[in-house]
Amino acid sequence: MNDNQTQSLGNVPVGKLLFKLAAPAIAAQIVNLLYNLVDRMYIGHMKGVGKLALTGVGVCLPLIIIISAFAALVAMGAAPRASIFLGEGNKEKAEKTLGNSFSLLIIVSIIITLIFSFFAKDILPMFGASENTIDFAMQYMRIYSLGTIFVQLTLGLNSFISAQGFAKTSMLTVIIGAVCNIILDPIFIFGFNMGVKGAAVATIISQAISMIWILKFLTSNKTNIKIRKENLRLEKEIILPSIALGLSPFIMQSTESLIAVCFNSSLLKYGGDIAVGSMTILTSVMQLAMLPLQGLSQGSQPIISYNYGAGNSERVKKTFKLLLISSMLFAVTLWALIMSFPHFFIQLFNNDLELVEFASNALRLYMAVGCLFGLQIPCQQTFIALGNAKSSLFLAILRKIILLVPLIYIMPMILPNKTNAVFLAEPVADFIAVICTVVLFTHQFSRTINQMEYNK
Repeated sequence: MNDNQTQSLGNVPVGKLLFKLAAPAIAAQIVNLLYNLVDRMYIGHMKGVGKLALTGVGVCLPLIIIISAFAALVAMGAAPRASIFLGEGNKEKAEKTLGNSFSLLIIVSIIITLIFSFFAKDILPMFGASENTIDFAMQYMRIYSLGTIFVQLTLGLNSFISAQGFAKTSMLTVIIGAVCNIILDPIFIFGFNMGVKGAAVATIISQAISMIWILKFLTSNKTNIKIRKENLRLEKEIILPSIALGLSPFIMQSTESLIAVCFNSSLLKYGGDIAVGSMTILTSVMQLAMLPLQGLSQGSQPIISYNYGAGNSERVKKTFKLLLISSMLFAVTLWALIMSFPHFFIQLFNNDLELVEFASNALRLYMAVGCLFGLQIPCQQTFIALGNAKSSLFLAILRKIILLVPLIYIMPMILPNKTNAVFLAEPVADFIAVICTVVLFTHQFSRTINQMEYNK
């Protein structure tokens, strides 16, 4: 057992602890970004068919996001609750939360695999697959969906490793899978001449290796909370509050799928395959901006949750302040680079001159207010760390469903350049959402801190 690792959440200086936990988490998020993007990089450079193959795999991205979102539904609400239980000294409930989550992840995996295995061909055209790209999309998705259980358990259970303060172990989980994927991709895509199918095979093998690593750790004596047989039976008083808290990250991720459908259908109408292909790249660059911020938040989550459970308001305030400053510095720096050198970011995925020029102009529109994510993500993720399901859920719905989806269709009615108007829906929605997030968080966070100090 390694109780000192978890107890350090309550006594090590906040600045030192946050960066100790955040550095591996950020590294893991960056490596995870490579994990997600390396398929597209290799596929985009396939001789002769790279541009269409990239678009076809891009169409699969919303479905892949759905698979990841269900892991978030189960684990990203349960893991902070496990941290809070540990802060309260209730290890039994923390382990029950882990065991229940493990069982639910397996159940969800089976259901998702069956749905995608039988209905992928009917679903893909809804996500923007055209006659030119659906064959590539089908080749990738049919194989990828078979590895759903590996994806679910890897993403879901890794949250419980981070929640205990084992940031380096969590990082290794991601690195192991990513390195395997980077090595296996060219072997299967080019060496075995499997093309898009090879990329999918490489990905699910890599996820399977990561899953084995996680299960070995969470059943060993190195972890503070273990997967135990007696905790596998689902209990509604354990799983329902976890799902309620996980609804926010679930909606944040799953609605990316809905948004991709809206973007792709509108862009296919106004700009054709090149616009849809550009959107695949723009989404990838957006991940580049978002994932390190999520890594910072991931590093802060166990500190905030543990000390919230322990009633230590000062450490909660200090952690959030440091998180906010760090996030803003990163967001503004990366945003400035993207605005200054858009061609560089586009050429990571494809060298086709027409696509690079089109996507570079679109990227400046799409990421126009990307610097503001340094405000939004810390606030939204801290709501989750504090167990505030209602506020985090509202903010997730606000940005994606209430604002962005309607704007994708409204903006082309207003502006003469229909394609640019679709891309501009993103920054307009982001700007409004950030203002609402900051106002709500300022009010709710102050109230939470005051309540904690009153209860001392």
